[in-house]
Amino acid sequence: MTTRRTFLQTASALAPAALWAAPKLPPPGGIKSFCIDFNWHRKDGKAQWINSFAKPGHWADADPQQHVDWYAALGANVIQTFAVSCNGYAWYKGGAVPSQPGLKYDFLPEMVRLGHKKNMLVTGYFCAGANTKFAQDHPDLSYGTPSTLHIPFTDDYLAYLSRSIADAVKRTGMDGFMIDWIWNPNTELRKPGWIEPEKKLYTQLTGRPFPAAGPPAADVLDYERKAIERCWRAVRKAAKGVRRDCVIWLSCSNLAAPTVEGAAWLKEVDWVMNESPNRALFESARKAVGPQTRMLQCLVGWPLHDAATYVADATTKGIDLYGFAEPRDNSLPLPVEEYRKRGPAGFPGTTGPDVNDRNIATLARYYRGLPLR
Repeated sequence: MTTRRTFLQTASALAPAALWAAPKLPPPGGIKSFCIDFNWHRKDGKAQWINSFAKPGHWADADPQQHVDWYAALGANVIQTFAVSCNGYAWYKGGAVPSQPGLKYDFLPEMVRLGHKKNMLVTGYFCAGANTKFAQDHPDLSYGTPSTLHIPFTDDYLAYLSRSIADAVKRTGMDGFMIDWIWNPNTELRKPGWIEPEKKLYTQLTGRPFPAAGPPAADVLDYERKAIERCWRAVRKAAKGVRRDCVIWLSCSNLAAPTVEGAAWLKEVDWVMNESPNRALFESARKAVGPQTRMLQCLVGWPLHDAATYVADATTKGIDLYGFAEPRDNSLPLPVEEYRKRGPAGFPGTTGPDVNDRNIATLARYYRGLPLR
């Protein structure tokens, strides 16, 4: 006779990710999230690899236990880490996308397992508009500048992105993922002329032949809104087709951009984040999203973010929060205890890293309910 214990043991051996006990969605008391951002690596302010994405395998020895402990010390209840980073390599092993070269741990599944033990949600990451590996493997489908927006949302690319997402949702046990850079290729890259696959996509989505002199601005906007919506539909289908409760989290640097403002598909997104420090973008987007959508505000990552002023404002109480920061050479930011001891005033610098540290120090206190000073 098969007992419940025998069944669970057998099922766990076959599909452990599906049985890891996840915390409640969304977290009670509001979202307090953070990302140690593996997308970027600079030394002395200079990019070390193609444009500025971290080279494949950088931080491949990152220890999941140390990372989960850092997030827990910060007071985060949502970890945003990586399924596939912008360099195009995965942070888990044995999947559809090659893992980061030299990956020491099965990083994302371990983050999920350890994070759930501490009652934290763990989410991954995909970048829609840039993927260096895809560009190198398919130079005909990209504008060839891998660290800016360079990939049109062609059938071939969306099939690739969809396979990547479905595979990661199935394999890693993550609670959801951030989808970033759902933008069309950088306008500057098109100035010498649109690549042929994007010309065909333009006709496919608009029903109009691509003009020899290039389409007028109004027609470009029509095409780009359709391309972005189509990308969203592919992302949603890939994730929800594997697990209906998978959280899809849109990060957007400009929620008032003509290509996304007021888009009907925004009502379908589970979480929408205003990455910009401009609070007006948050408020306008809040009117466009669905009744189930959680709205987040990013407070760490840009030099213009001012976390201390934001959280001290009574009108911002109860808003779901997020921050991100480039790791130091040990794959982590400073120890949380140092942020907590020094407080925001202990990081008076005006450069990007100094501002980031000051804002992290704010979250290190605010997330724990401690005085900011």
